[in-house]
Amino acid sequence: MAQRVLIIGASVGGATAAVTLRGLGIETVLIERELVKAKPCGGAVPPAVFHEFDLPTSLIDRKVRHCLVVSPSGQETRIEVAGTVPSDDDYVAMVRREVFDAYLRQRARERGAELVHAQLTGLTVGPRGVTATYRPATGGAERTITADAVIGADGAYSPTAKFLGLPNLPRAVAIQERIALPASQMARWEATADLYLGAEVSPDLYAWAFPKRDHIAVGIGAGPGHTARARELLGNLKARLGPALDGGRLLLREAHALPMEPRKRMAFDRALLVGDAAGLVVHTSGEGIYWAMKSGELAAQTLARHLDAPSARNLRAYEREWWKRYGTMYGFLRWLQWWGYGNERQMEVFTEMCRNRDVQRLTFDSYMHKRMAPAPWGAQLRMTRDIAVAQLRNYLRPRTPLREQGRFATA
Repeated sequence: MAQRVLIIGASVGGATAAVTLRGLGIETVLIERELVKAKPCGGAVPPAVFHEFDLPTSLIDRKVRHCLVVSPSGQETRIEVAGTVPSDDDYVAMVRREVFDAYLRQRARERGAELVHAQLTGLTVGPRGVTATYRPATGGAERTITADAVIGADGAYSPTAKFLGLPNLPRAVAIQERIALPASQMARWEATADLYLGAEVSPDLYAWAFPKRDHIAVGIGAGPGHTARARELLGNLKARLGPALDGGRLLLREAHALPMEPRKRMAFDRALLVGDAAGLVVHTSGEGIYWAMKSGELAAQTLARHLDAPSARNLRAYEREWWKRYGTMYGFLRWLQWWGYGNERQMEVFTEMCRNRDVQRLTFDSYMHKRMAPAPWGAQLRMTRDIAVAQLRNYLRPRTPLREQGRFATA
């Protein structure tokens, strides 16, 4: 009997894992509960995605070449998306998940993966294999499927993780609205993405306005302890945007959960977790698409090497390789979130820090190429000087938040 891998979840991580496994000649079955509604998401991805996974750039709605960061007091920093060495990849790609995910799923099917539209109802892992039960979306009796191993690519609420007996991860909530604007208003976001900081829009993360092909996505992130206020925070952001949304028409309101911590273990006997299910969302930005795809690829490659003996001991090669490649970046971004979003004075410092050219270049070098860019001593000294000055200025003479200036009224 041919070796088979079951993948729970056919979004970006699961579909990428399926393509990788099929390329290695392994029978693959994907189970996906939702094939119609797109996963709610800001939809920002680095150019590296299109190169590393051989994707057509026709999937890109907009190429963002400028970012606007706005502090709680309304001070603005405008940033050009450019690395140390100018290239054609100096942009942030904006995609719609309904288009992006559908392409990846279809490619997996074209490579020979079987796609089952169903809800997982049970999963057991035994010494001889994996048995899953599921209920087809079309209705009818529960069905069973067996495999040699399973990859859980099923999001922050991961049923796979639950069936493996794992605890829930701490989660943030992201909520956004897609708003169609008149052409005259849409021009404001032709190639620009906005980030907004402040307790009234996101106490511990950030809020955004991202351009898509024919609309903008306006949303907020709220960490644990603030999720109950998500709708209020979104209303505050729209009030803060004010006239920029004039003439807008609501297309869709959507929300989803984001894991706030990576799992301590991502590899088990005959089972691996990837993407949001493994908690692989980076701090500061909340970025998850690239990391889901990369972890799906790496998990599939590891599983293929050890499918004859898929023990936890062997499959932990996936964990070791992941943290060897990306551990430094994850650790730094976690610290940066704590440092930059800790309170409104720090948000002011963060906004000023973004004006430093060395910070800008190093940030986009790391973002676009997915590796920590080295900082020359001269750059480190300039960044340290500017940060120290910003810290002193904002703590000795703190800026007044917009809501206290009378320029912003909470919803």
